[in-house]
Amino acid sequence: MNLIPVIDLMRGQVVRARRGERGSYRPIESRLCGSSDPITVAKVLRDHCEASQLYIADLDALTGGEPQVALLRALLAALPHTEWWVDAGYADAPAAEALRDAVDAPPGRLVPVLASESIRSPLAFEQALGPVAVSASSSCADWVLSLDRREGVQLDAAGCWSQPALWPTHVIAMTLEHVGADTGPDLDTLAALRRLNPAVRLFGAGGIRGPDDLDRVREAGASGWLVASALHDLRLPRRRG
Repeated sequence: MNLIPVIDLMRGQVVRARRGERGSYRPIESRLCGSSDPITVAKVLRDHCEASQLYIADLDALTGGEPQVALLRALLAALPHTEWWVDAGYADAPAAEALRDAVDAPPGRLVPVLASESIRSPLAFEQALGPVAVSASSSCADWVLSLDRREGVQLDAAGCWSQPALWPTHVIAMTLEHVGADTGPDLDTLAALRRLNPAVRLFGAGGIRGPDDLDRVREAGASGWLVASALHDLRLPRRRG
C-alpha cells in the first residue's frame, strides 16, 4: 500500500492540519524533523516513508489567495525524482494547467488534485474529467479527484460524488474531520466509494494513529493513504526497503 506524506503549506511554512479548520493551523512542531521549513520537511518525510509521491495542500490558494508558485518550484527542484500531488483550490482544469505552467513542472512531476470542495460547477467537472476530455488530452489521465466531506456533508457544488462514471483512475476520500484528529480512518466512506466505482484506485486521508490502522486500510482495499500527524509524532516507523 502506498503511504503518501502530506505537506500543508501556509505563508511559506509547513503547518499542522486539524479537522480542516484552516484558520487555526499553526507552524508544524515535529518530533520527526524539528523544522517547519518546507524543503527540510519534504526531504525528511520522503526518506522516512521511502515515498515517491508527496501531497501538497497549498492553503494560501485554498483560502482565496495566490498559489505559492516560487515555493512549489523550489520543492520540485529540491526533490527531482518525486511526484507531487498538489491541491491549490482549482476551480477548473484551466486553473490547474495554469499553475503547472507557472511552476514550469516537467511532465508527470506535478499532478493536480481537483477537489470537490473547489470545482466551480458541474460543467467544469465534466470538462476536466469526463470521457471527452480524457480522449482529447493524455494529460487528463494525470488528474486526481478528491471527494471532500465534513461531518457527513458532501462539499460538492459540482456534483462530483454523484457521477462515478466520470471519476479518474485515482480518487481520494477526504473526510476532513478525521484529518489530524487521531480518530481512526474513515473506512465507511472508502467502502461506499468502492461500491460506486470498483474500478478506481482509492486513497484515504486522515485518522491514521499507527501501524494497526495502516493494516486496517490495506485490508479494506485502499491503494494508499495520505498521512501527516502520525509521521510527525513518530507513531509510524521508518520504512526500509
